[in-house]
Amino acid sequence: MLKAIAIDDEPIALEVVKSLSGKVPFIELKACFTNAFEALTYLQREKIDLVFLDIKMPDITGIEWLKSVPQPPMVIFTTAYSEHAVESFELDAVDYLLKPFSLARFLKAANKANELARLKNRAEAEDTKDESVFIKSGYEQVRILLNELLYVQSAGNYLHFICTGQKLLARLTMNEAESLLPASKFTRVHRSYIIANKRVTRIDKNSVWIEQTTIPIGAGYSAALERITKDKYKV
Repeated sequence: MLKAIAIDDEPIALEVVKSLSGKVPFIELKACFTNAFEALTYLQREKIDLVFLDIKMPDITGIEWLKSVPQPPMVIFTTAYSEHAVESFELDAVDYLLKPFSLARFLKAANKANELARLKNRAEAEDTKDESVFIKSGYEQVRILLNELLYVQSAGNYLHFICTGQKLLARLTMNEAESLLPASKFTRVHRSYIIANKRVTRIDKNSVWIEQTTIPIGAGYSAALERITKDKYKV
């Protein structure tokens, strides 16, 4: 399922996208915006796979909006003007829909986005499926798959390794844990927390969320936010 939003200064145009999205089983349209800046705020706290984006809007164009987003989601432009088509594809847009567009044309664009997402997910799975580390827990060496590790939390002289299917207690320091985990995939955001970048579901200036768990961002670790955002949406 692709989580999507739509941005257009014309409410009628948003209703068209909403109606057509409802006919495509693999698209979940989460929100619609007539204000492009409100959409930017929404993207900072929600993971979105696809944006249906108008080009000619007041205050900021769709092209300018896309250029302002670090590591943006996939984009399908929806516009009544054809002159920006070349520039949109230079920005790696999935497709360029000229208004008014039919359900068949909308579905073709949606299918392209779905296939790109499928290829991305398969590549990520191949990249991480065999990556693991061994952690000493008690008298045993326990293998942890990195794609199942959510975060590491300090607990006195021990660390909790929180995974999707287990919780492991190990006598390690945070520095030792940092050296074990690949820096490209895990980020220390607090003196007591290391998180898996790809598992972040929400971010604000003081906290990150791993699924339903709120994790504080410590003083001196705020620069980690930009790196997490880049890794999270990297294709």
